[in-house]
This record gives sequence, C-alpha cells and structure tokens, in this order.
Amino acid sequence: MATYRDLPSVDALLRHPRVQADRGAGSQARLVTAARQALGEARAALGQGRPAPTAEALAERLLALAAAERAPYLRPLINASGVILQTNLGRAPLSAAALEAMTLVAAGYSNLEYDLERGARGSRQAGIAHLIPAVTGAAAGFAVNNNASAVLLSLAGLAAGKDVLVSRGQLVEIGGGFRIPDVLRQSGAHLVEVGTTNRTYGRDFAAAITPATAAILRVHPSNFVQQGFTHQPDLAELAELAHRHGVLLIDDLGSGALLDTAIAGIAHEPTVQESVAAGADLVCFSGDKLLGGPQSGLLAGRADLLALLAQHPLARAVRLDKLGLAALEATLRHYLLDEATDALPIWRMLLRRPDEIADQAAAWTERLREAGVPARVVAGESTVGGGSLPGETLPTALVQLSPPAVETLARALRTGNPAIIGRIHHEALLLDPRTVAAEEEGALLGRLVVLWGEQQNGSGSPAPVV
Repeated sequence: MATYRDLPSVDALLRHPRVQADRGAGSQARLVTAARQALGEARAALGQGRPAPTAEALAERLLALAAAERAPYLRPLINASGVILQTNLGRAPLSAAALEAMTLVAAGYSNLEYDLERGARGSRQAGIAHLIPAVTGAAAGFAVNNNASAVLLSLAGLAAGKDVLVSRGQLVEIGGGFRIPDVLRQSGAHLVEVGTTNRTYGRDFAAAITPATAAILRVHPSNFVQQGFTHQPDLAELAELAHRHGVLLIDDLGSGALLDTAIAGIAHEPTVQESVAAGADLVCFSGDKLLGGPQSGLLAGRADLLALLAQHPLARAVRLDKLGLAALEATLRHYLLDEATDALPIWRMLLRRPDEIADQAAAWTERLREAGVPARVVAGESTVGGGSLPGETLPTALVQLSPPAVETLARALRTGNPAIIGRIHHEALLLDPRTVAAEEEGALLGRLVVLWGEQQNGSGSPAPVV
C-alpha cells in the first residue's frame, strides 16, 4: 500500500522527463508552485484512503496546473441558455462593425482626445456627441462607463445638497446590490420618498416640492413588474409638473431601447425617444442592454445640463475608455443608418421566427441522433433578460437531452473548451438555438457528442464527431 514516502520530492517531480520536455510550461517559480500543489493533492488523496498517483500522473497534473495559470480567466463561450441579454455572460454581443472598430483603435494610437483638424487637444466625446442626439431626438448627449454612473453623475452634478423626489414604488434594487437610495446618498442629494409602494400620483409630487427640491427622478422598474392595484403618473405629467415648479425631471430609463420591442412580438419597452419627447430634461440609459452595444451609460437631454455634467470632477472618474467609445460609435451608427435590426446580434435574436428556430432545433437533433445522442425537440420559451421586459418571453424550440447525470454533463459543458451554457429543467438539459450563432453550431454539437459518449461508457474513449 502506497505511503507518503512513496511520493517524489518537489525537485524529483520537476526533473521528471515529461516536465523537462515541456519547455513552454512556465517559469521555474510557477513550476515549483504547481509541483507543490500537485503533491499536496496527492497527499490529500492518500489521507482519504485513495491510492497515490503515479509519477507520470503527477507530472501531467503539474503541467495542467501550470497551463491553467497561463490561460486567461475571461474567455468566449457559447450561450445556449436562451437568455438573450444574460448579464452574467456579458449581456449584448457586439456587431461586426463594433468589433472591427475596437480592433482598429486597440492596435495602435488613435485620435481619442486629439482634434486632427486643429492639431490640438480634443474631446473623447467628439465621436458620439452628435450621434446620441441624432438617434434620440435630444439636444445633446454624453457617455460614461455604465448607466449607474450616468445616474450618479446626473444627481451629483445637478442635485447635490438638495432634495430629489422619487416614488416609493420605484426605490428599486437591481443586480449586484445597486439600490436607488444608495446612489442618491453617494451623490450628495437628499432622497424624498413620495406616494406609496403601489400607488403614486402627480399630486403627491406636487405636495412634496419645496424650495429645496432640485429634481424629480423617475426610475424604470427594470427587472420586476407591479401588478394589480397600482398607479404611477406618466412621464409627460411629471414633466409638466416639474417644469411648472422650476425643477428638473431626470428619467432613469435603464434598458436603453431605441426601437419598439413590440416588433418582436413582446410588450412595448419605453424608448429613449419617448422620454425625450415627453419632456424629460435628462434621460439615463444603458448601452449594453436593448441598445445592443458595449457596456456604457448614455445621457441624452438639455445641452446646458450636459455641459455642466461634462465639467464635473466625477465625469473623469466614470469616463468611457477608447475601446468602449469605438464600439458605441459603431453601434449608434447602425441606428442612424436604419440597419440595427440586421446588424446587431441582440435584435437578430429578438426577431428570429419560431419556425426558423424549430427547423434549426430539428437539424441539431438529427445530427445528434446520428452520432448516438438521444435528443429530441420540445417547445419552450426564450427570455430577453438583462433587466429588460420582466416576465416577457418569446416562443422557441429547445433541444432536450436526458443523460443519467445531468449536472455532471452540464458542468462538463461549462468547464470545457469551448464552454457551453445550457439550462437544466426537470433533470433534462435544454439548449436553445435562438442564442447560438451559426458559426458556433459545429463546436457545440461536437462537444456534446464527445461528452455524451464519455458519460455513457465512463471511459473517456473518443466518440464520433458530428
């Protein structure tokens, strides 16, 4: 029976021919760390009564640990979950034009803050300053690194030390613990709660306005829906009220829709253009949700207000980097050129026809069955996600697999190369073609076949490739 004495020393393991032959395994310091980790795992196995690994197995484990350290943490994956704007998976995939713009800017120097015409310092907002008004109808536009920053900058720059009125029904928390009351506190503004949780009226805001009031903040509920005995004043009513009393109306719109989501057969999501037309002085919204661009926060509204915010010290702290600016400019141009529904992956996914997805699911199923994987097509629903259109779904067709150990298969898919994300429901693995790009199909199906074969025979022997 193997004992701890049977394990090699760190030096002996590092001298193993397999380790010596792999010249690209990493630095000596990293190899030493990996050797100690591999030996630590072996000692733990012995302590649990399991056999000690062979010297060859230890050498392979050392090299695997060293390789894992060199691999980047962030990597692409295949989203087969059917959640279109999956926050944990990076939300909106970018268009080909946005990717090209980022690559061109990243490869060398750029005119990020340089005016080529004047030969002098310029503004990093120059490339998008005219595009935001062009696509929203606002007088001016500004971009920061996310919508939370847009809201924070707006409140800090326009309402610090003063009162901001918010309906109690809109004091929301969104993903990551982002709470509206906390943002107000950080901005230096004073929160004044108005109305009740389920019903707030224009007269409630009117009664709460005092000489200390700077603004009314309307917050889009984003990731939840109030139903039943509820009421909120519409934006036009709030705009008339705010302007009559000489205070600002700031609309935290959240999702950043520039197109009517009703064209996809789902509920209408308020658009930025509607907020601007209703009279909001400032509209804050996301660039990486329904807008379909990079992570960013956009502000659209009065030119005098945005000029003030551009000079605020916080504007530098939350500014958008050159890659984000390049991608955002390309994304906004899709809307300007009326090509967003064709160019942006988010809108292509939203507008896919159920019969087209059903045909794709059937083709996947046939290829899997030919390779020995008993898949079948079932009806299901895709979700918009990303804090947009809560409760709204799109009809889809799902590929269903029922392996003996569904969690094991799902984990193997997640941790493999490429990483594949599906969803588990009633002990079955479900894959939604809606969110899988055509160029990803071969890798997804091939990986499924290999893992299915390994799970069935437990040997890890190669399976046929589709």
